[in-house]
Amino acid sequence: MTVWKTFYLHGLEHYARCLVKFLTPASGLQGYWDPYPIDMEFRPPCMQLSTIGISKPGKLEEQSTKECVTNLTSLFTLLWPTLVLSNILLRIGISTQKTTKGDPAETEEKEIKKGDREDFVLWLPPFSARTSISGRSRPLRVVRASERFDGHVKKAEMSIEECEAAVVAGNAPEAPPVPRKPAAPVGTPVIQPYQLTRRPRRNRKSPVLRASFQETSISPANFVYPLFIHEGQEDTPIGAMPGCYRLGWRHGLVEEVAKARDVGVNSIVLFPKVPDALKTPTGDEAYNDNGLVPRAIRLLKDKFPDLVIYTDVALDPYSSDGHDGIVREDGVIMNDETVHQLCKQAVSQARAGADVVSPSDMMDGRVGAIRAALDSEGFHHVSIMSYTAKYASSFYGPFREALDSNPRFGDKKTYQMNPANYREALVEAQEDEAEGADILLVKPGLPYLDIIRLLRNQSPLPIAAYQVSGEYSMIKAGGVLKMIDEERVMMESLMCLRRAGADIILTYFALQAASIVQISVNCFLRSADRTHIFLLITDFDRVVKYIFKGKGY
Repeated sequence: MTVWKTFYLHGLEHYARCLVKFLTPASGLQGYWDPYPIDMEFRPPCMQLSTIGISKPGKLEEQSTKECVTNLTSLFTLLWPTLVLSNILLRIGISTQKTTKGDPAETEEKEIKKGDREDFVLWLPPFSARTSISGRSRPLRVVRASERFDGHVKKAEMSIEECEAAVVAGNAPEAPPVPRKPAAPVGTPVIQPYQLTRRPRRNRKSPVLRASFQETSISPANFVYPLFIHEGQEDTPIGAMPGCYRLGWRHGLVEEVAKARDVGVNSIVLFPKVPDALKTPTGDEAYNDNGLVPRAIRLLKDKFPDLVIYTDVALDPYSSDGHDGIVREDGVIMNDETVHQLCKQAVSQARAGADVVSPSDMMDGRVGAIRAALDSEGFHHVSIMSYTAKYASSFYGPFREALDSNPRFGDKKTYQMNPANYREALVEAQEDEAEGADILLVKPGLPYLDIIRLLRNQSPLPIAAYQVSGEYSMIKAGGVLKMIDEERVMMESLMCLRRAGADIILTYFALQAASIVQISVNCFLRSADRTHIFLLITDFDRVVKYIFKGKGY
């Protein structure tokens, strides 16, 4: 039995219907279309997803789309920046069900009624540009699909020549009248329009135009997901960072990485919570090949070989003093001796399978020394992401709680940068670039957009930005207190980092944001023998090919 999948492509004033052949399993199947059970105002351009199911007659089952995509509300309103054809609204609706035999030409809109049915029909949900989806199904348009399309088109009453002749003779067919000019509110002054040559608002007057001229986009590929790990088996919530956990490295870490990959995030960075008993003044645990981080790297690479793993190269998680380097008895952070330890730490991480090592310590000369150490051990392929402009910021508080790595005395101002300095970032960038850094990072992110733009303009290297724990927690707290719309502010902040010049963003919002940004079409099919097939289209190019080339899965 041939059944047609109908894709609705919504423009501003028209619909295009693309039919793709799809062969169902054996007869005796019953399908359904599951409308979204939540109220939603459509703001085109965006994509609507729906659930498709096929089950045995008499066992119609409901599947919630919420299980497929999280935070659908923001998905609909924020998906458009990622689309290449950002003015397309895609909606899928399909159902097959037995109907009574009758006139094959009977295709008027009506409600489907239960009863003895024989032919298969296709339910096409009526749709408008701005509508509200609720739990109740609306009347569905019925299109019979029991006969194959033979390629013939119904002949029109008039030929093209006759239509053209009628227009030439002045008998053009009627069209809708010119829309009435909207009235201004009472009391609006009557003035002569200003003679402006350029009105920038013209390019912002509709969602389609705004999407057409959007300069910056964001996708899950731009995210690196920071993950905290510890030796325990249970995941421990971090009080100052709602939604974040210290993950058990054996199970919780693997599960969280799997969730991230499901929404397109395939890059992570690991931060360990090291037991206090293993901390020493020289941080020797940092280069233990059987330490927490190397074990976690080997486990993840075994489970997900193509996962990109970034690591943190610094001594503060391993130091009994809580500083990024070795502390002399007079409180001075020793530079060269610390770099020696960092080189051993980077090699240990590379040996375990790290793809990118990330020195965050801000010691002088550490990038060149680490590059030389990696190359001497044969790890020429391992990249270095240097924390080039890491400021002595007050936004790091929740992170230090997560790792219990607060300095036992003093602060980090002798090695991290002064927040008041701008030109100094250029000095650090030039040194790191000369020493062999592959990526330059700015930390924190949003308060330092000017530094991101500075490095973007001055360096050809990729630029990374770290949306740090304090930025994350402020947005979360504002959302909980209903002072801001958490998801909108989250997406805006990430877009600002991209606009400033960041190629990648380290953010604790990676999973949540990717769920909103990701373009996905979820189809669930259940055959007569109860075999489950899950189709997930995560790349828009594949969606286009699937629609227009008729390639099924």
